[in-house]
Amino acid sequence: MHNPAQLYLASKSPRRRELLSQWGLNFEVLLNPTDDVSEEPLANEEPIDYATRVAAEKALSVDSYIQTAGMTRLPVLASDTIVELDGEILRKPVDKADAFKTLKKLSGKTHRVISSVAVIDKNRKLLQDTSISQVQFRELSADQIQEYIATGEPMDKAGAYAIQGGAAKFVKSFNGSYSGIVGLPKLVTFSLLQNCGITLLG
Repeated sequence: MHNPAQLYLASKSPRRRELLSQWGLNFEVLLNPTDDVSEEPLANEEPIDYATRVAAEKALSVDSYIQTAGMTRLPVLASDTIVELDGEILRKPVDKADAFKTLKKLSGKTHRVISSVAVIDKNRKLLQDTSISQVQFRELSADQIQEYIATGEPMDKAGAYAIQGGAAKFVKSFNGSYSGIVGLPKLVTFSLLQNCGITLLG
């Protein structure tokens, strides 16, 4: 028997879907079909402020759609994960050349992965918290970067890499939330959902 959804996931990310499933949560993916959330950074916007704002706007957009459509009210979960190097937000690459440029920047350096989670509870109250992790890359050769890009994996990833995929070999060390680097920090998510009366397994 299929268990009813406990919340709406306001995200297209397969990584977030996989993580929530691993944690034993029943959810329904829901996006606002008229979504107008801009993912362009505002002028002089700090990386952490950017991630926080975008996550909140994604959640609020879906919450607004639920109200308009008269749907069953459940908590809404949204998240935004960015890679930041020396104050620069390294977003999803637009093409292979952009992916190469991004990975070359990360080579041999330590960057931050900022993953902000926003939850709107059944009373339409916005709850939010953010996880910040540090990731140190090894020195990468041009051939290593090109081989990785050829797999296609970097193209829909912030910072042009997936720590849980082929880029694992690029990581010299990391400090913080592994799941946050993947795209949804476990402890932050657990805490926010518990405030909504939802308990996760694992």
